[in-house]
Amino acid sequence: MADFGNYVVYVDESGDHSLTEIDEQYPVFVLAFCIFRVDLYTTQIVPSVQRLKFDFFGHDMVVLHEREIRKSLPPFDILLNKETRSDFMARLDEVVDSAACCIVAVVIDKIAFKRRVGSDVNPYHIALEFGLERVFLELQSRGQRGQRTHVIFEGRGKREDRDLELEFRRIMDNTDMLGMPETLEFMCASKQANSSGLQLADMVARPIGLHWLKPNQPNRAWTTLEPKIRRSPRDAINGWGYKVYP
Repeated sequence: MADFGNYVVYVDESGDHSLTEIDEQYPVFVLAFCIFRVDLYTTQIVPSVQRLKFDFFGHDMVVLHEREIRKSLPPFDILLNKETRSDFMARLDEVVDSAACCIVAVVIDKIAFKRRVGSDVNPYHIALEFGLERVFLELQSRGQRGQRTHVIFEGRGKREDRDLELEFRRIMDNTDMLGMPETLEFMCASKQANSSGLQLADMVARPIGLHWLKPNQPNRAWTTLEPKIRRSPRDAINGWGYKVYP
């Protein structure tokens, strides 16, 4: 058998990384990495996502997408019914809450970022490097150094995917972290792949961004996600599994 590790990593984002037009209501870019044990992912997490889909849609072809759910866009227009929405959101919270995973999230304050480094540096690339380093350190702490671990991103188009892979390779070529290039392996998958892991990563990113923007505002999703964020030996998340830049 190949020297695959015991984990798989799914990555998704919230917000865009443009510095030319910054949304005043959501001036952040969030990149979220969800680390799953493969055995738990296949035996527990995927079945729970599939069960949710069958219970509410009668099939598993629907792709869970945070924006479409939030706005009740088709096929999530069933959520225009208040009772259905309440039931669905409760079940979705249950799925996310029960999903055993470790989260690494990088939040880029785009206004402060542009002020500090200008418009020529891509926030996505900075978030990617910060996130990959912390994912690798977590995997290393679990004895996975040198064990091939796929880091799977949602595809955004041929050119964008190619640029992302080039940046991933650049980080691997230039890192000072011994073992990281031999451990992390790049992969892109289209939304149509209907990956449960990518869909769960999509559920994670925006609540983390909202928490940073409005830390005192009630955020049920953040309450569910915060215990899953990578922590220091002293139980701190800042700088460990939750990196804000600048």
